[in-house]
Amino acid sequence: MNFKRYFIRVLHRLQKGPGYTYKELLVWYCDNTNTHGPKRIIREGPKKKVIWFFLTLLFASLVFWQWGILIDTYLSYSVSSSLSIGFKTMKFPAVTVCNASPYKYSKVRHLLKELDELTEAALERILQSKHGDAISTPPLHSSETVSQRLDLKLWNQIPLVLIDESDPDHPVIIDLFETNQSGSGTQPNNSTPALSNGHTGCMAGGCSVRLSTSILSKVPLQERIRMGYQPEDMILACLYGAEPCSYRNFTQIYHPDHGNCYIFNWGMDEEALISSNPGAEFGLKLILDISQQDYIPYLTSTAGARLMLHEQKSFPFLKDQGIYAMSGTETSIGVLVDELERMGYPYSDCTMNGSDVPVKNLYNEYNISYSIQACLRSCFQAQMFENCGCAHYLFPLPEGVNYCNNEDDPDWAYCYSSLRSSIRHRQFCIDSCKETCNDTQYKMTISMADWPSEASEDWIFHILSYERDLSTNVTLDRNGIIKLNIYFQEYNYRTISESAATTIVWLLSSLGGQFGFWMGGSVLCLIEFGEIIIDFLWITIINVISWCKGLKQKRAWAQYPDTPPTVSELVEAHTNLGFQHEDTNITPRDEVPPPGALPPEPGTPPPKYDSLRVDPQADIDSDSDVEAS
Repeated sequence: MNFKRYFIRVLHRLQKGPGYTYKELLVWYCDNTNTHGPKRIIREGPKKKVIWFFLTLLFASLVFWQWGILIDTYLSYSVSSSLSIGFKTMKFPAVTVCNASPYKYSKVRHLLKELDELTEAALERILQSKHGDAISTPPLHSSETVSQRLDLKLWNQIPLVLIDESDPDHPVIIDLFETNQSGSGTQPNNSTPALSNGHTGCMAGGCSVRLSTSILSKVPLQERIRMGYQPEDMILACLYGAEPCSYRNFTQIYHPDHGNCYIFNWGMDEEALISSNPGAEFGLKLILDISQQDYIPYLTSTAGARLMLHEQKSFPFLKDQGIYAMSGTETSIGVLVDELERMGYPYSDCTMNGSDVPVKNLYNEYNISYSIQACLRSCFQAQMFENCGCAHYLFPLPEGVNYCNNEDDPDWAYCYSSLRSSIRHRQFCIDSCKETCNDTQYKMTISMADWPSEASEDWIFHILSYERDLSTNVTLDRNGIIKLNIYFQEYNYRTISESAATTIVWLLSSLGGQFGFWMGGSVLCLIEFGEIIIDFLWITIINVISWCKGLKQKRAWAQYPDTPPTVSELVEAHTNLGFQHEDTNITPRDEVPPPGALPPEPGTPPPKYDSLRVDPQADIDSDSDVEAS
C-alpha cells in the first residue's frame, strides 16, 4: 500500500516537475551551501563576483588535481617494509650434504674410457696449438700418441670452442674435423684451421662435461645411484645436540649435479627437529669422508663437500645456494634466520603455493613446496624440449620425453647453448614464475680451522677407520676428511614484513584534508553537492519527458491538413452517421462528373445547438418586467 502511494506521488512529481529551472537551482545551491566561495559569488557586487568566481574555480581545480594524484598513489598499491626482531624456539633447518664428485671413478671407468682417451688427445693438441702447430687429423695407425686408440665417430662429435682473449664474451665454435660426404663414408678434412695464438680451447672442461652428460644420460637411474657415494661410506659420524645419529637419519636423493645427496631433518616422514638453545654444542656435528682419491680426473676439478641449509620440504638447489667445505678442515657455520613476509596481489606479484603459476612444476615428484628456483628450471626444461626436442640431463624429466644424447640428438649441445644465452627465453621464464609470499632465509657465518691437528690425527684416523670398516689400519687421510658444525648463532630472528603504504583510511583523510584546505569543505558539503546533482538530473529527466510529449503532440497535429476539429465535431462524427465533414475538394457544379460515377450523397447539416441554449439577455428582460409590475 505504501509502495503504491509512493509510486503515485512520483508520477505526480514527474508530471508536475520540480518547480525551478537550472538557473534557480544553481542560485539556490550557492546561497545555501556550506562551502566557502559560492556564497560570495551571488552576494557580492559585480566586480567581486567575478573575482570570487575565478578564485572558486581555481581552488576547485586544485582540489580535483590533488584528488587525482592521491587516487593514483592509492591505486599504485605501494608497500612499506618493516623490520622486527623476535625471540622463540625455532625449527632446525634441513641440511643437505653432497660430495663434489657425483660418481666414484672406480665404478664409471668402463663408461668413460673413451672419454678419458679423447680428453688426453685433446689436451695434447691444445698444447701443440700453443706452440703454433696446426691441428691435424688424429693419427689412426700411429703409436706415438694416444689418439690412435680413439673412436673417430666420438672424436667428430666434439666441437672446439675458441675463446678470443680480447673478446671472451663471443666464443667461436668450430669442429675439430670437418667432414666431407663422399661415397659411402665420411672422411676427415685435413684443412681444419689451426688455433691461433690469441685463442684458448675448452676441450678439457666443457667438452668433457658435454660428452659425459651424453654418456651418463643413457644409464638407468638406479645404476647411477649405485655408482655414486653411499651414505654408510660418506657419513662417518653424526651428533645432534647430545643425541647420537647416523646415516639412517638422512634422506637420500639423487641430484643431477652432485649425484647422491643426503638430507638431515627434511621433514618428509617425521616432524622437524627443534633447537632448544643457541651454540655449537646444541647443533649438528658431522664427519664426512669424501674419498678424494676416487674422483673422476677430467670431470671433477674441485675437492670437498657441497652443503646447503634450507627449509623443510624444499628441494636443495646446491648449484645456486650451496657452499663448499674444504677437506682437512673443521668448518663451523653459525646460522641467523630471516623470515620474509610479502603481501600478495595487488601489492606484489607473489604466490602462496604456486597454484597460480602457468609453469608445470617438474619437482613435484619429490613432494616439495613451491620455489622460484624450481619454477625457473621447470620452465627452462619445457623450453628445451620445445626448441631442441629433448630434455636436459640436469633437470627432471617431463613425461614422455627423453634425455638428450649425441646419438639421437647430435645438435643438442648447440641448441642448449643458444637457449641458455637467449635473453628472450630467459625473460619468458622470469615473467612466468613468481616469488613465494612467505620465505625463510638462513644467513651463515663461516669459520674454518685445520682438522685434525698434527698431534691428534693419528688416533683420530685410527678410530674413524675402525668405525668405518673395522680395520686396525689407518684407511683415511687428511685429504678425504671433513668435519662440520652447524648451529644457531643466536635465537634472535628477524622478520621483514610488507604492509600497505596507502590504505582506504589514508585515502579518505587525504582527500578530506585537501578539500578542507583549499575550499573549507567537509563531508556535508559533498552531500550537498550530490543533492544538487540529483536535482539537476531530475530536472533534465522532466525536460526530456516534456519534450517527448510535445513531439508526440506535434506528430498528432500533423495528421490534419487544416485546423483540428473541435470536441463537438469529433463526438458528432462518431454518433451521427449521416454527418459528413465539409470536403474542401468538392467537385464544382459546372464540372461534369466522369461517366459511370455515382452522384454525391447529400449531407445532413448538424443541429443548431444554440437554439437549445437559454438566452441570458431574455432572462434579464423578463426579470425587469416583473419588477416593474
